[in-house]
Amino acid sequence: MANTINDLAKYEFKRKLEDLRAISGKATELISLYIPPNKVISDVASYLRDEYAQSSNIKSQSTRKNVMAAISSILSRLKQYKYPPENGMVFFVGHKSITGDLTDMVAHTIEPPEPVQSYLYRCDSKFYLTPLEEMLTEKDCYGLITVDRSEAAIGFLRGKRIEVAAYIPSRVPSKHGRGGQSQRRFERIIEIAAHEFFKKVGDTSNSTFLQEKNMKGILVGGPGATKKFFVENNYLHHELTKKVIEFFDTGYTNEWGLRELVEKAAGTLTGLDLMREKKIMQRFMEEIVKSSGGLGAYGEAEIRYVLEIGAVDTLLLSEGLRMKRVTIKCQNCNYIDAKTLFEDATPGQCPKCSSSLQITGTIDLVGELSKLAEKSNSTLQLISNESDEGKMLLKAFGGAAAILRFSIGRT
Repeated sequence: MANTINDLAKYEFKRKLEDLRAISGKATELISLYIPPNKVISDVASYLRDEYAQSSNIKSQSTRKNVMAAISSILSRLKQYKYPPENGMVFFVGHKSITGDLTDMVAHTIEPPEPVQSYLYRCDSKFYLTPLEEMLTEKDCYGLITVDRSEAAIGFLRGKRIEVAAYIPSRVPSKHGRGGQSQRRFERIIEIAAHEFFKKVGDTSNSTFLQEKNMKGILVGGPGATKKFFVENNYLHHELTKKVIEFFDTGYTNEWGLRELVEKAAGTLTGLDLMREKKIMQRFMEEIVKSSGGLGAYGEAEIRYVLEIGAVDTLLLSEGLRMKRVTIKCQNCNYIDAKTLFEDATPGQCPKCSSSLQITGTIDLVGELSKLAEKSNSTLQLISNESDEGKMLLKAFGGAAAILRFSIGRT
């Protein structure tokens, strides 16, 4: 279950950053404070008291009042700590704009998944999130090259995402049926043009890949023997040649060729999240196309049912699912229910008396279904919406699907 916990924690961290990114304030009323794990708490408190004194000089009365209130809030929260947590901590405190001149106090404390690298205090109209956003970027990546004499594509595989860095069309002439000296002369022209094209592909690959510090290897694809000719004839920098893992036959050498290359390399890249997602989604698709419905289920209502009866072996949830599960109550007739809404949707009217319904509790849908899966000892797989499989899960199956332990007897 360790991977599940890590995946879910990463998802929740990403969602938290999305919420913080949406907050804006007037002038410089939002404070971001990054505290590294080795920072002395008393030094931070002393620095904040100095900032509090300095903020009394702010000309705008409302800004001055809000900044001083935010600093006081952080100082109060710091009293709960003798030392920073293992990875340090980050405070996001201030007054966010609501409507007109109205503001509302917000205060968030985050213990990040990786150590905070440096102490930072910043006042602005937006929270400063760059250091935390960088923690979500994929650290390891693979270089991708597809090449033949007609074209080439260069890109990266970063976690679950394929990035196209360059597409290079070729001007190498095709062969013709002339004979004699004309044919030999034309063949020399073709070889010179091919050499210049391969050199251009190599130079572009070198400038693209050599600056990538975390590249674990390079996959090379294309039809026929051209791909090996390209590498073996030193068009790549010698340091990059050492990183070539394997060659794969692909029918395309454009952007689709890069995708085909990743597909063909599935066995080589078994440990990558993208390969895990492709494999689990392929298994799910194989189940739902069976005449009996197989061991596949999808859609929120059916997923809730199979989770409740303990039938779920693996729960598949899209990271792009942006819905909330709410409990609602009518203040007029005490009608109570639970329903799933889009994040910005309102609960509507009471079905009994037509009064406006009130939300009395809210939970992120992914978080709620994850807890149900944990109760039934089901495996959770969070599927990125950056991959083709993830997009299909979100758009075609509503972002929630499952592979079952046993058939639920559909008719």
